[in-house]
Parts: sequence; structure tokens; C-alpha cells
Amino acid sequence: MKKLEGRAFLCLTLVAVFILGICFFVGRMFIKGSDWATFYGNQHIFKNGQLNVGSLVDRNGVYLLKNSDEGTKYSEDLELRVANCHITGDKRYNISTGANVAFRDKIIGYNFFTGTNSLYKRELKLTIDSELNRTAYRALGDREGFVGIYNWKTGEILTMVSTPTVDPMADVDISQVKEGTYVNKVLQGKLTPGSIFKLVTTEAALEKKKDINSWIFRCSGVYDIDGERVTCPKIHGTNDIYGALANSCNGAYAQLAIELGRDVLKEYVAKSGLTTSYNVDGIKTAEGYFDFDTNKVNLGWAGIGQYKDWINPLSMMVYIGAIAGEGEAAYPRILEDSPKNKISLINPDTARKLGDMMRNNVKSNYGDGNFPNLNLHAKSGTAETMKGNLPNGWFVGYTGDYAFVVCIEKSGFGAQVAGPVANRVLQQLVNGH
Repeated sequence: MKKLEGRAFLCLTLVAVFILGICFFVGRMFIKGSDWATFYGNQHIFKNGQLNVGSLVDRNGVYLLKNSDEGTKYSEDLELRVANCHITGDKRYNISTGANVAFRDKIIGYNFFTGTNSLYKRELKLTIDSELNRTAYRALGDREGFVGIYNWKTGEILTMVSTPTVDPMADVDISQVKEGTYVNKVLQGKLTPGSIFKLVTTEAALEKKKDINSWIFRCSGVYDIDGERVTCPKIHGTNDIYGALANSCNGAYAQLAIELGRDVLKEYVAKSGLTTSYNVDGIKTAEGYFDFDTNKVNLGWAGIGQYKDWINPLSMMVYIGAIAGEGEAAYPRILEDSPKNKISLINPDTARKLGDMMRNNVKSNYGDGNFPNLNLHAKSGTAETMKGNLPNGWFVGYTGDYAFVVCIEKSGFGAQVAGPVANRVLQQLVNGH
């Protein structure tokens, strides 16, 4: 009897282990199945190391790539495929955020139940407007930088162009390309923000500084902090908070940062989403980084957007979208059929005030005539980088349903170099020319 009981217990144990093993395998398959199915060794979907099934189209149905037994074929239009290279990815899969890598399972129509023998149409549609990307690419010219635009109401990313870029069809010696060529800077970049960060410092001041409505700063061109200097490009004279932002007065924002303190700035950076890694349909963006030092001079420069401030462009674009949306913005997405979600980043009253201030920036500083028929709300930034280099020029803002971020690296003043790029792309998007 004891032998029978022992054997029964052993059998039950083996069955339990078997069932647990099956459950573990199914669980792993649910999580990792798409990675297993899209492995290069799967000859059902790969030939000579290249995908041979599936295609990719933009929001207007324009084909960006098609996979067949003959390999991956991109648009026959050289300029179009170069402009959209960071979206599609290149044929050697050097761009990790390219659709042919990041969305491989969706391009081939992978399904948990049917595997790669999909019953679904093997065509993936993006929210991207490939022609608008062409316009952005032309506007950037031979300069290094990026343009990002998204609909803050729906979350659809319309434009995402980075330079330098390459022809995705070309056989390129990776050791010979410029640094950053295979990086989608909107998703993966981290750069010093310069004065565009003053929007966050302004948000904190509007909510935490009780006398902000009567606050005045008198700019002499130099603001002294314990014997060290924060300088402005010119003397701005007497400014209230509207004037300080429109003139982008460094002295005013250094004073505000010191008065607010490091804990308040840390709180508002966290609230703004600028240290967040966004998950764009499975592609994780770079996280921002900020170091609000106890040293007053360093804290002052950090409040200006310098010192050790680093932001990811997409997170800044979403923050701008939240200003446009009176505190709330749609979560960014690039796949047409992905869910529409929203996030709250800013107090609604504060967002409305920031929007008014950004509109004032354009009317009083950048010039409405430089952005015809856009009713633009914007903030420029001139971010100092390494000694010997020109600063990075930023221009961020919104018009209607669209939030944008533009940066021209090592170029000069933001409004002068990035503003015209933003205008050119937005005119195409909003006014059709």
C-alpha cells in the first residue's frame, strides 16, 4: 500500500511539474512569442537575412517599404526615403527604433494563436505624414538637428525627422557615417534645453511664488550671485513675468530658480514628464536628467535650462501639448490603430497662463509676421554646449491641434535658426503651402 501511495504521489508530482512547465512556457510564449517568431533564423519570413513579408505605409497610404523574396524595397523617390529613414529603418537594421525593427512582429502580421501564418493583412499603417517629413528634411538642409510634430488631441505623431540621415537602401560602411546618423533624435536624443526650460520654471513660479503677479526684475545685463555672474545677451530693463519670458532674461530666471529652491524645481520637473521615458507603441524614449545643485549659481543656471539639464525632445513636445490642451495632452503614438490615451501634466489655470505668455512671446518678440496665419504660441531656446561650438537653437510651441519641437544643433539663436524651420513645416501642415 505504501509503495502504491508513494508511486501515486510521484506521478501527481510529475503531472504538477509538467502542468507548471506548460504554464511557464505558455506565459513565456505570450511575452516573448513575437521575438521568437521574428528571429532571423525563421526562414518562413526571412530570406538572406532580410524580411520577405509585410509592408509599411504612412497615414495617407503612401508605401514606405515592401518586403518580398527579392528583399526590402523602399520608395523609389530618393528624397522621400532619406527623409523617412529614421521612421522606416534601414535595410541593415542599424536604426533600432525603425519600424522594420521595432514593429517587425506587426509588419509580418504575427498573432499569438496563428504565429507568422497570419490571417491578417500584412500591412502596417503609421500616423506619419511622409510628405511632411520631406518638407522638414528640406527645411533642415545640410544642418544637424530634428523636427517633431504631433497632434496633442489624438496623440498622432505626424513628423519625426533627424539629420544627419542616409539612404536606407544604400550599402553604407557604418564606420564612415557621421555620429548620430542612425539615431532618431526625437525619440532617443538627450540635449541641453536652454531657455525652452524656462517654461517649467515659469510654471513653478506661477504656482509657488505668491507675489508673482506684482513681481518685477530689473535686468542690467548681469546678475550677481555670491560674486559670480549670470549674464544676459543684452540689458532687458524692467520686466514682469511676461516680459521676463518674452525677453528670455537669464538674470530673472536665475533669481526665480534660487527663490523657488531646488526641491520645488525637482517637483515641477517630475510633474512635467521631462524625466519620463514614454512608451511609444513599444519604443521607449530616452529619459531626461536634471541636477538641481545646492550651489546657488548652479541652481540659477539650472533654472535657466543650462548647467546639467538634459531633455528628450519628445517629452518636451508632449509637455507643450499639455500647455495647448489646458493641462492635458494625448499620449504620443505612431501606429494608426494603437489606443488613444491622455495624460495630465499641468494645472489647467496655469496651462492657460503659460499659453497666453507663449502667444505674447510671438507677438512681442518673434513677430507674428514671421509666422503668418498660424496664431503661434512659442518659446525659443539657445543652449550653450561645448566650448568652441555655436549653441543649439531650439524653437518649441503649438498652433491649433499641433505641438512641435525643432532644434538646429551648433547653429546659433533659436528664434533665428529654428524658427524659420518650424514655420516652413507648419505652413505646409496647417495652410497647405
